[in-house]
Amino acid sequence: MTETRADNVTWLTQEAYDRLKAELDHLSGPGRIEIAQKIEAAREEGDLRENGGYHAAKEEQGKIEGRIIQLQSILENARVGEAPRTEGTVGPGMTVTVAFEGDDEEVTFLLASREESGAPIDVYSPKSPLGAAINGKKVGAKASYTLPNGRSMTVEIIDATPYGGN
Repeated sequence: MTETRADNVTWLTQEAYDRLKAELDHLSGPGRIEIAQKIEAAREEGDLRENGGYHAAKEEQGKIEGRIIQLQSILENARVGEAPRTEGTVGPGMTVTVAFEGDDEEVTFLLASREESGAPIDVYSPKSPLGAAINGKKVGAKASYTLPNGRSMTVEIIDATPYGGN
């Protein structure tokens, strides 16, 4: 029996998975070759201590390598398809509406991986403070989480329905 940790799983649509895989393939192949050529061309210009082109290329190389590691991690933990969803219970792939305590305004967003950024509504990660606080809760429940400034915020879950796309 294989045990999986649900909190490490990133649910992706086939489109998002294919887009991320293509980006990884490009960065780890042609992208690495292109940056190596830039570094070599800048190196040939002479003194590396005062060579802005060389330092910019090395910085770009570091960003590319960081993105490759990030993409590998996402794709390694990805599940393609629909996240298991129960109407009325918050979870990845659900359109969620919450009301912030002390505020009459309601906010609606998709609870999903940030890699699903093609969605036409705001996307909140299940790993964000708000996402983690409401994940698994039912409509009508309240949840509290800590804001970056250290204050506590409470929300009430108004609605949770499967995301229908576009």
